[in-house]
Amino acid sequence: MSYLERMIDLRETHNFTQAYVAGYLQIAQNTYSDYERGKVRPTVNVLIALAKLYDVDMNYMLGVSHKKAPFPRM
Repeated sequence: MSYLERMIDLRETHNFTQAYVAGYLQIAQNTYSDYERGKVRPTVNVLIALAKLYDVDMNYMLGVSHKKAPFPRM
């Protein structure tokens, strides 16, 4: 699963709207929509924020791993 598919899957699994996630990220909804469509690449900071929101580690967020581990806490 690609990170784009993972972004959509996690958002839908949590029953969040694009508007909600965009608000959490403090960006416009259309910018977030562009991320999900692959029109614009999210920054590393955005991906980290999404991993924190969904409480998954970065390997899962990026589609590198299928194992859903929690986001590491320091």
